[in-house]
Amino acid sequence: MMDWTDRHCRHFHRLITRHARLYTEMVTTGALVHGDVPRHLDFDAAEHPVALQLGGSEPADLACSARLGERWGYDEINLNCGCPSERVQRGAFGACLMNEPRTVADGVKAMRDAVSIPVTVKHRIGVDRTESYEFVRDFVGTVAEAGCSVFIVHARNAWLQGLSPKENREIPPLRYDLVHRLKAEFPALTICINGGLVGDDAIAAQLQHVDGVMIGRDAYHHPWRMVDWDRRFFGDERPAPQREAVEEAMVRYMAGQAAVGVPWSHISRHMLGLWNGTPGAKRWRQVWSDHRLKGESPAAVMRLATEARVVHRADTLEAAP
Repeated sequence: MMDWTDRHCRHFHRLITRHARLYTEMVTTGALVHGDVPRHLDFDAAEHPVALQLGGSEPADLACSARLGERWGYDEINLNCGCPSERVQRGAFGACLMNEPRTVADGVKAMRDAVSIPVTVKHRIGVDRTESYEFVRDFVGTVAEAGCSVFIVHARNAWLQGLSPKENREIPPLRYDLVHRLKAEFPALTICINGGLVGDDAIAAQLQHVDGVMIGRDAYHHPWRMVDWDRRFFGDERPAPQREAVEEAMVRYMAGQAAVGVPWSHISRHMLGLWNGTPGAKRWRQVWSDHRLKGESPAAVMRLATEARVVHRADTLEAAP
């Protein structure tokens, strides 16, 4: 979710679900050890619970980065062992780390020694064409010995050669059964599943086998699918938010960010799926995406977008037989 789940996206998602745990983009240890730490780590307190996802392999750098994450107030440190991009491979981290479980275990131990918050690992079920259950079982077993008790498992292999990151999310087959086997073999561990799941019923079905479900791109492109999660999966019976109220809250947020120099167009891109599946959604997206309106205030753009959506909806209803 690089360039997607930034702090503005997370603020938007938190307006829809109060309880789902949010994850940052992957932040490399080099960016934290040698770069602008506040730029990478600053977030709004409203985002809690929120996890910092790290990319790296050197135990000392991971420990330093984890300490920074805890100091900044994150609720969890997550080590990415699932990203298959060539750039990440050149840095010797991401999915290629699954071939080095002892290295991952050393990094996990270093982070656990450095912080008091949970340290978790996100990974794939295999690397390249190795499709044996024993590969992922041994990886989880080795890392668990270092004290990691939470594993978020993308139920596809990562093909490190010949596929783009996008193709790696689509071409290697999904094998949910391997993740279910992990939970059965390691009942004391928290095993969460990720990959290709769409809709609340699919989530509920997986929760019969595992402890948690991570949703990525579907939540980004269709954010309103999260609106019933608090009631269905967290037992929160408070009224769910309304789309109009979420949009208004985002407009207030954008206005506040504009006051400190953040263009509202850098933020609005994250909420373009808000009205997906409703009449007028396309017209609404077109207004919020219109670069000619960059000089207008977010409130003014919202009025134009709402008018376009409502007029289209009225035209659709009038044209219906």
